[in-house]
Amino acid sequence: MPSIASRITLEPAFVLHRYDWSESSLIVEVLTRHHGRVALVAKGAKRPASNFRPVLLPMQPLRITYSGNAEVKVLKSAEWVGGYAMPSGNALLTGFYLNELMMRLLLRDDPQESVYDLYMQTVSVVAQNNGLMTAALRSFELLLLQNMGWLPDLSSVTQTQQGLQEDDLYNLNADTGLRPAADVDSASLRGQQWLALAGALAARDFAPLLTHLTNEPQTTQALKNQLRALLHYHCGQPLKTPQMMTVMQQL
Repeated sequence: MPSIASRITLEPAFVLHRYDWSESSLIVEVLTRHHGRVALVAKGAKRPASNFRPVLLPMQPLRITYSGNAEVKVLKSAEWVGGYAMPSGNALLTGFYLNELMMRLLLRDDPQESVYDLYMQTVSVVAQNNGLMTAALRSFELLLLQNMGWLPDLSSVTQTQQGLQEDDLYNLNADTGLRPAADVDSASLRGQQWLALAGALAARDFAPLLTHLTNEPQTTQALKNQLRALLHYHCGQPLKTPQMMTVMQQL
């Protein structure tokens, strides 16, 4: 007896990636709140009169309906929820970076509601392209690593479990975790800065962490390369979007 195709109705979602499937259709990878990352075929989406054309865009909150039991489901409808205009420039490139992380680190059909909420909050800030964007990006990276279980305790040295000394310098390393800094450089943070960051992370909540990093620009700047290296380590290969962002900024 054939199985009945499951149907998911009005599911909150964001488009992560899309590519051609045929002359008129697309395969769309979406991040959904209750079902994780899902692959969908959007039939006829490339046709000029398709209702999908104006809504299947990155960083736009959607409600989607889809059905099917195969690995690639069938998209039935997609509605724009609204909230902010389509980002451009650095905000759009940052959105592509967030999407690449979701594509690399999340398995298909693995619900991650906390990650969805984190993504939604971050995109809302990034899309406004204001002075909070850098702090929002670092907040996203930290909380994503924490949710995935890859962020070490920032209140102690990882290998020895000794508490941090407030005035000593430490770095976050992809292989060895938080460790004393061998040399003083711009990425080194004092123990008191790491401890304050650990306190801001304790609630596992985007808003207080964003506030903390907004008020601590030195911490935010020092974290950039350290967090990027940690994410590269878990992705297994360098991310493409940061390289593209560097080239665009040079131009």
